[in-house]
Amino acid sequence: MSTFVDRLGIDRLRQWLPLTTLVILVILVGALQPVFLQPATLLQLASDTAVLFILATGVTFVIMLGGIDLSIQSMASLASVVVALTVARFGYGAFALAIGLGLLAGLLSGIAHVRLKIPSFIATLAMGGVLYSSALVISGERSIMLADAERSYQSWITGTVFGAPGVIIIGLVVLIVAHVLQAHTRFGRYSAAIGAGEPAAYASGVKVGRQKIFAFVLSGGFAALAGVVLAGRLASGSPTLAAELLLPSIAAVVVGGTAITGGVGSIWRTLVGALIISVVRIGMTFLGVNIFAQNIVFGVVLIVAVAITIDRSKIPIVK
Repeated sequence: MSTFVDRLGIDRLRQWLPLTTLVILVILVGALQPVFLQPATLLQLASDTAVLFILATGVTFVIMLGGIDLSIQSMASLASVVVALTVARFGYGAFALAIGLGLLAGLLSGIAHVRLKIPSFIATLAMGGVLYSSALVISGERSIMLADAERSYQSWITGTVFGAPGVIIIGLVVLIVAHVLQAHTRFGRYSAAIGAGEPAAYASGVKVGRQKIFAFVLSGGFAALAGVVLAGRLASGSPTLAAELLLPSIAAVVVGGTAITGGVGSIWRTLVGALIISVVRIGMTFLGVNIFAQNIVFGVVLIVAVAITIDRSKIPIVK
């Protein structure tokens, strides 16, 4: 009985720890730098978080299944290059083209993982290399700035809706879509079941392979959308535009409380995790921490978060 009570207490702690951490961080950074709590700063924080959240949303679906996607930053960068190169010719169709490439890349990663029995981290690491090299080749190894005429197509990203920046609205739409997929579809229920116990899910009739492939497709699509949004905000595309976002995006998922071993988590937890990462980042900026040293902090945060959320009953032997 005492073991059950102890376990219940630990589960509740894990459930509320991310939100509690977010509140404490906001209070702490606000106390150290009162300008942080000004509306303009908070609005900028929300805009920055939206891009990170979109990127983290896709990989949330993969992690919920117990996998990982290490190609998302390369996909986002390639999407930005595709938009920068084609928006003058195709207009809004350039965005659809970029997202379509993301869906295709996710499909190929999923097939490599499921059909060829390649571990997800190897399949997506290889795909990331392909995507990065493709971005380098088609961009001529340079950043591509959007002309003024081309920037008009980015108004749905850079503009405002009822006073709210378009990027925040896009983030909210992604949140709603992801929540519906996760909480109100068979895919969401099956994902949790597969992550909790793949053999049991398979034995109960769940088409495990199909669910996994779809998760990778979603991850690629959302990564491409993040790249499109980045291209719009920065008015440029580059093979390295999202190069520094892989670690923060995975950290956002895990810090939010989604177990890296799968089965436990939600898109709302990823939102909280993305906010935590953004608050930590802006707090370090206020404190004058070198931008290149920030990944050290994110790496430590990721290790601590994994140690707290991991389900060790699934991995009695760690290799």
